[in-house]
Amino acid sequence: MTENDYTIPNKSNSALIIIDVQKDFSMNGAPAEIPGTIEVIGPIQNLIKKYREKGKPIVHVIRLYQSDGSNVDLCRKKVIEDGKQMVIVGTDGSEIVNDLKPSSTTKLNPGLLLSGKMQKIGKAEWVLYKPRWGAFYKTNLEEHLRKMGIDTLVICGCNFPNCPRTTIYEASERDFKIVFIKDGTSRVYDIGLKELENIGVSIMDTGEFVCWISAN
Repeated sequence: MTENDYTIPNKSNSALIIIDVQKDFSMNGAPAEIPGTIEVIGPIQNLIKKYREKGKPIVHVIRLYQSDGSNVDLCRKKVIEDGKQMVIVGTDGSEIVNDLKPSSTTKLNPGLLLSGKMQKIGKAEWVLYKPRWGAFYKTNLEEHLRKMGIDTLVICGCNFPNCPRTTIYEASERDFKIVFIKDGTSRVYDIGLKELENIGVSIMDTGEFVCWISAN
């Protein structure tokens, strides 16, 4: 499917959505390390830098698991109940990777996030807890974006087959225009990219995107 007037992304009304780039999923040797995630941190930093410079919205979407497994999706519930440490509430491993934070002192507020509220960590930068794969499932993300007049989402982050891909399809269902950053997302594969193109998603790498959003 080729781009048309309905799917062409709008740089003026875009938000950057970064999914699950937390220490337990990202760092070498972490308990739930997703291969390739540490390599996409650099490209994501470049995206964040550009959005912060322009004062455009950034949303870090994260997972948080209660140690008793009470809020965990079924496919991971047993391992958390058995004691696996994976983005457990209040642990350092649940924190956003340091290189992506606006400040080294930025810390998650689990109580606020688990209550369904967004945590503001910068001038136009927030953290959002999602209880399942997709960033729109039982969250106020759509309301938050609509209030700012956002119609285009730039999506990147951790583990394409699960949370980024689900979020993209949820965004498409809500008629957002979508840019997917392929070198800013771990575990991307060719058939997946083709499937995104088939639903009108614009595929870019970080260099292409930075040039595009910087142009007048």
